[in-house]
Amino acid sequence: MAILNISESEQVEKFHHLQLTLSDRWKTSESFDNNEADILIIPSLSLDQRELQKIEGCEHYEERLLFSLIRLQNPRTRLVYVTSVPLHPSIIDYYLQLLPGIPFSHARNRLLLLSTYDSSLKPLSQKILERPRLLKRIHQALRLDKSFMICYNSSHWEGELSVKLGVPLYAAAPDLQIWGTKSGSRKIFTESGVPHPDGSEKIWNHTDLAEATSDLWERQPTLKRVVVKLNEGISGEGNALLDFRPIENLAPSKGTHAERVAAISDRFLTMRFQAKKETWDNFSGRIPELGAIVEAFVEGEIKRSPSVQGRITPQGKVEILSTHDQILGGPDGQIYLGCSFPADERYRLQLQQLGLQVGRKLAEKGTLERFGVDFIAVDNGNGEWDIQAIEINLRKGGTTHPFMTLKLLTNGRYDLSTGLFYSQQGRPKYYIATDNLQKERYQGLLPNDLMDIIAHHRLHFDSGTETGTVFHLMGCLSQFGKLGLTSIGDSPQQAQDIYNKVVKVLDEETRSENRDLSAISDYSFPVAWDEYS
Repeated sequence: MAILNISESEQVEKFHHLQLTLSDRWKTSESFDNNEADILIIPSLSLDQRELQKIEGCEHYEERLLFSLIRLQNPRTRLVYVTSVPLHPSIIDYYLQLLPGIPFSHARNRLLLLSTYDSSLKPLSQKILERPRLLKRIHQALRLDKSFMICYNSSHWEGELSVKLGVPLYAAAPDLQIWGTKSGSRKIFTESGVPHPDGSEKIWNHTDLAEATSDLWERQPTLKRVVVKLNEGISGEGNALLDFRPIENLAPSKGTHAERVAAISDRFLTMRFQAKKETWDNFSGRIPELGAIVEAFVEGEIKRSPSVQGRITPQGKVEILSTHDQILGGPDGQIYLGCSFPADERYRLQLQQLGLQVGRKLAEKGTLERFGVDFIAVDNGNGEWDIQAIEINLRKGGTTHPFMTLKLLTNGRYDLSTGLFYSQQGRPKYYIATDNLQKERYQGLLPNDLMDIIAHHRLHFDSGTETGTVFHLMGCLSQFGKLGLTSIGDSPQQAQDIYNKVVKVLDEETRSENRDLSAISDYSFPVAWDEYS
């Protein structure tokens, strides 16, 4: 094991030295993905825990990286997956049975599942570091010369874990995470020449926020609304909309600057907060802790929220992986609910180009692996779209797991010239994905119940046709009635139809008058033999 008590500078130096070893293994993307490797999956949500709690069922989001189990289709890959609490065995079995051409037992023997048995509201990486015996067990399980670590996002916890295990972290270094904040994103957009809404730099108190908001209004006198964002908000839950129309009498051509600032300050109380149960008292208290920005709200009659995803290899090469049209919800369409792949053909190639510009600037800063850029696209009505960049995510966001699920299950390829993904048979593939299929009526369904429903109604992914649905976040289902899924088809309509069928079946199976439990197989044992049932 690495020495535990080392200075911060020594730790940073060792962290970067470990990351440099990745470039020695990375000759091509294909060789890196297919070489013999021990992959340590740490799905720690090392984010501000109070902001994270705004996402219902967030304690189960460690399951979102379970698509990584599909990497076991490479018979030379071993995988260690660590979670806060143990995962239900049927969830693990579900993913392993997706593997094409690999015996279940062979894959299972190359998978080590470990848990901290700690459900407290702390990042998983912190929990692991607090358990020296667990650290030692992880260390002993890995062949260090063939190992690397994958995480949901990179923080000082993951950096410390990398150093103590002696395993390189395949992610942007913790000290570079600033470029994934709201204010850091705006700086990258400016430096890379990517269009983005007018707005402020990082602000640390509500007085300066009122001043910056007034300044923005004065620069853009026709603004109707602005959006205030906590600098480290998640999935749009840290956003709030401020409407200028009720104080139009103090617009830049009418009132004084001081009057505007005072009126704006008063209006903060009535902002439309996107997170449920959010209040100005709580929101304003977070500004000195996390910082905030204010930027122009992009108006438009026909408006989309596309995104582009890419990665930066250890050798500094920028690769575009995918584009999506995001499905947003909440009071004002600010909260991420799901996505469809690929993005609209009218602008997806433009998204790719903008993504390359951002990726190259991030590579200059030294960032590594996954990045995503969210945009707003407004139809100008003349066949052109006005595209404005909104933010950068230096983590595995909501579009990561559906695309990686498709890629790993089909072994297909993304074609930059068209922005389409093709299976090995040359068929373009499409999908609709969500983390937020949530209904109160689904509460009480156990993972085994879901498996019964999937089997009875044949909702599973068919490796022969490479169509169907892959489920995730199954641990959320019983308590929160919440489920994630990726519905894959050979056309956008087929993907939509497959998704709609899943929703229809789940609704029918959870009708209050549905008492016959028809999805439960007559051939199942009445009492299961494992302790989780």
